[in-house]
Amino acid sequence: MPLAVEVAAKTDVGCVRTNNEDNFGYDLRYGIFVVCDGMGGQAAGEFASKLGVDTLLAYFRQAAQTGEYQQSGTSVDGLSKEGAALASATRLANHTIFETGQRQTASAGMGSTLVAALIKGNALSIANVGDSRIYLIRQGVIQQLTQDHSLVMEQVRRGYLTREQAEHSEMQNIILKALGSEESVDPDVEDLVVLAGDALLMCSDGLTKYIHDNEILQMVSASQTLGQACCELIQAAKDRGGDDNITCLLLRMMERPWYKNIFHTLFSGDPKWQNSF
Repeated sequence: MPLAVEVAAKTDVGCVRTNNEDNFGYDLRYGIFVVCDGMGGQAAGEFASKLGVDTLLAYFRQAAQTGEYQQSGTSVDGLSKEGAALASATRLANHTIFETGQRQTASAGMGSTLVAALIKGNALSIANVGDSRIYLIRQGVIQQLTQDHSLVMEQVRRGYLTREQAEHSEMQNIILKALGSEESVDPDVEDLVVLAGDALLMCSDGLTKYIHDNEILQMVSASQTLGQACCELIQAAKDRGGDDNITCLLLRMMERPWYKNIFHTLFSGDPKWQNSF
């Protein structure tokens, strides 16, 4: 029996910021899901993250119309057709943000993180640029699938810092790779397999700065719905300070007929988010 995808998503400005530079979007018809966290100050970060989301969604919608994926950048050996397409879409998003920043003075220097997932049946392809994350929850175990492109996590990987020291470092906001910061970007892309019962969490660092992996596992496992889990995760981050925008997008793989593919969506209520769906 084919797998179906249930999805819920929510974003929140947090307790300190006055504007939300996070953006998310998805299209169940093509199995594409995206979370972006913008940077650049004022409206530039918000603009960059929206460009990232919109570019990825448009890429796969256009591919469905033309019957083929547009190639962008050099091909990567060992990736599936879908993984290569996700890499191309991410490079296109980088190019779009970079070129827009070059043309518009008000948007100069803007950038965005990105995590994206492409699901086709049991096949999962993921892409990552920056420090937003994708987690897999399977049979009571949580695993971070992406690797943060941040200074402190690079220091952790090299053994210079412990993970606990990294969590309290004043440099934890320094990103080593982002969409739009350079003319080209090499995203991390990986092909995986999903199973019925799996859950995927895609989130910005406004969540993971405050909520540890085991707490994420407990909240998602205990919630009756994905929508409830999103609300509880975000509220928990806000209760601990919430000094950044917070976004989470939760997916659950279910074994059921396509005609029972019911999904739930939660979003901020601001009309700007509706354009991302």
